[in-house]
Amino acid sequence: MHEGSRRGAPRSARAANRTPGGRDARGGGVPGRVSRGSASPGSASAAEVARIASLVEPVLAAMEIDLEGIKIGSAGRRRVLRIVVDADGGVSLDDIAEVSREVSARLDARNAMGDAPYTLEVSSPGVDRPLTQPRHWRRAAGRLVVVPIAAGNFDAERDAPAGPVARQARVIDADEEGVTLEIDGVSRFLDYADLGPGRVQVEFTRLDEADGEAGGGDLDDDDDDRDDVGDSADEEDPDGY
Repeated sequence: MHEGSRRGAPRSARAANRTPGGRDARGGGVPGRVSRGSASPGSASAAEVARIASLVEPVLAAMEIDLEGIKIGSAGRRRVLRIVVDADGGVSLDDIAEVSREVSARLDARNAMGDAPYTLEVSSPGVDRPLTQPRHWRRAAGRLVVVPIAAGNFDAERDAPAGPVARQARVIDADEEGVTLEIDGVSRFLDYADLGPGRVQVEFTRLDEADGEAGGGDLDDDDDDRDDVGDSADEEDPDGY
């Protein structure tokens, strides 16, 4: 018995630059398999998490949305199913509502969560979600990141570090083979095998510049600008999703 799913208008169209099929290749290179999360201690087994993921993934695939993680926990007498989703161009509040509706219908039809009441929580990844898959890097284009880079990619004339070195870089582009990063003003292509999990950095100066551009009119417009705050579909999970 599902409780607490949100309903809303049909999702908006995907971004125009979404790659065909919206999925990472399942062939060679970095595996495209999603992180399926984990079960909370004492509440669900890894096998149950995998079973739920296998039911949810086809529903999301039809919506051109990726499953990024699943966690099953409990809150009092109710079970809590948390799923994290993402897509090229991001997910809107309407997307979240539609995912909640479609996923709950699928789970209820299969009685996947049993007869006890459960709550379904759907969210998009938080800003500190690690960049581990090609699609994560692709969606971070233009963002500043910190990423561990294998020692072999550094200048041979310098002392070789003992292991990967965390470097700050800007993501230029990404494909199935690797990522183009701007490091110290130089653009470099790196294979995924040479990179550890990247972390997006919050850039307050870029936010200030964006605010300045938006409010660049007469001072009389200041009162109106204060109200121009957009809603975001991101709901950060405690575990960083």
